[in-house]
Amino acid sequence: MKLYETLAADIAGQIAQGVIREGERIPSVRQTSQHHNLSVSTVIRAFLLLESQGVIESRPQSGYFVRRRPPGVALPTTAPLPPAPAEVARAPSLDISALVLTTLRSIDQGSVPFGSPYPDPALFPWARLNHYATSIGRRGGRMPLSDLPPGNPELIRQIARRHLDNGLAVDASEIIVTAGATEAINLCLQAVARPGAAIAVETPTYYALLQAVRRLGMRVLEIATDPQRGIDLAALERAIETDDVAACVVMPNFQNPLGFRMPEECQRALVDLLARHDLPVIENDVYHELYYGDSHPASLKHFDTHGLVMHCNSFSKSLTNGWRIGWTLPGRCHAQVERLKFLNSPSMPSLPQLAIAEYLRTDGYDYHLRRVRKTLAQQASIMAAAVLRFFPDGTSVSTPAGGYLLWVGLPPGVQALELYARAQERGISLAAGDMFAASGAWRHHIRLNYSYPWTAAMEAAVRTLGLVAGELMEPLRRSG
Repeated sequence: MKLYETLAADIAGQIAQGVIREGERIPSVRQTSQHHNLSVSTVIRAFLLLESQGVIESRPQSGYFVRRRPPGVALPTTAPLPPAPAEVARAPSLDISALVLTTLRSIDQGSVPFGSPYPDPALFPWARLNHYATSIGRRGGRMPLSDLPPGNPELIRQIARRHLDNGLAVDASEIIVTAGATEAINLCLQAVARPGAAIAVETPTYYALLQAVRRLGMRVLEIATDPQRGIDLAALERAIETDDVAACVVMPNFQNPLGFRMPEECQRALVDLLARHDLPVIENDVYHELYYGDSHPASLKHFDTHGLVMHCNSFSKSLTNGWRIGWTLPGRCHAQVERLKFLNSPSMPSLPQLAIAEYLRTDGYDYHLRRVRKTLAQQASIMAAAVLRFFPDGTSVSTPAGGYLLWVGLPPGVQALELYARAQERGISLAAGDMFAASGAWRHHIRLNYSYPWTAAMEAAVRTLGLVAGELMEPLRRSG
C-alpha cells in the first residue's frame, strides 16, 4: 500500500476498535505529520480518502472528526497492515537489595533526595486526579470495584489513543494493564524465560531489573552500552550465539541511568537483529513522555513486525506515582502474559484506572507534560553545571536527552560506596554506581536525581558532595 493508504488504514482501524469514537476529533494534519514522520501532503491525502469513505468529516476551523454513522452501517473495509567494550560480562553474585533499601529509607527520613528513582511528586497534577477520583467515587451505582485482566476498558482505550497521538497505532486488544511497569516487566520475563536462562541487559542498567532477573532464578548477561547509541549490537549478537539467551531487556529512551535517546536507526537495527534470531525483547519505555526538545522519540514497538517486542510502560514517571498504573503490549506472548497477570494479581482497583482515563480524556495532559519537560530540561542543565563546578577535576557528567537522572563519573581514586556512606552521614542520598551492574563494574560512578526544585539547599548539597569527593582523593594526591 502507498503511505497515505497505510495511514488511512491505521486511523480507520483505531476508529473500528473504538479507540477514537464517533464525534471525537482526530489529531490535526500538523500533529499527524509530525508524529508519523510523514509529509503534510501525505496526511491530507489520507484524510481525504477517509472523508470520501465516510469515516471522518471536516468541520471548518475545527479540524477532522469521526463521522457519526446510522445504526447498522459498518466502517468500510480497509487493507490490512503488513504483518506484524564489548564482550559479555558473566556476572558474579552481588546482592544489592540492602543498599537499595537503605537508600530509599534515608530519603523517607528526610535526606536530600538525589538518590531517589522517582520524580518529584510536586510535578504531578494531584488536585485534578483526586477531583476525578472523588467525582467517580460519588457516582457509585454499578461501577465495579475492580477489573479483571486485561484491565479497565476505558483506560485501555485512552492508552491506545495516547499511543496513536504519539505516532504508533496499536491494537487496543493487546494492552494489559498492570501494577506499574515493574509488574509488566516481571510478567514478560516469566512469559519468555525459565529459571537458569540468561537475560541480556544493558550495563549500566536500572537496579530493579537486576533484582527482578535474579529473583526469578535467571542469569544476568551484561552487554556493553554506549552512552549515545545504546546497547552494543555486535556484542549482543555474540552473546546470543554463544549462550542460552532467552530474552533481551533494554530501555531505548532516556535510559536509567545514562539518559540517552537511542537513535532510530539503532532501534531498527536492534529489532532486526533480534528478529533474525527470533528472540523477544522487553522494552522498558517509562520515560517516553519526558523528552526534551520538540519531537517525541520512537520506540522499538514502531519497528516490530513479528510480535517480538514486549513494550512496557507506566504513568508513574509522567502523571502519578501514587497509583502504580502501568501496561504492557506483549506482542505474540499476549495470552501467556494475561494468564500470568491473572495468577499474579487477579484484579486491579477500578477507581484509579477510571480517574486516569478521565484525566486523559478531558484534561490537558499535553499541557502538563510540556510544563514538566521544560522544568526537567532546565534542572538538568543546572545540576550538570553544579557538579562540574563543585566536584574535583576529572569528574564527568552525562547529557540526558530526557528523564530526570544524571550519571556522574567520579575522578580516579573516588569510590562511589565511600562517597555514598559519607553523604548519608551528612543527610544526602545518592545512588552508587555499584547498584547498576551485577558485576560491580561501575564503582566510580553515581546517579543523581534532578527533578526536585533547585534551591540553595540543593546547591549546598552538591557542593558538599564535591568537597567529600575531594577529601577522598587526598590520599591519592599525597601518594603522588
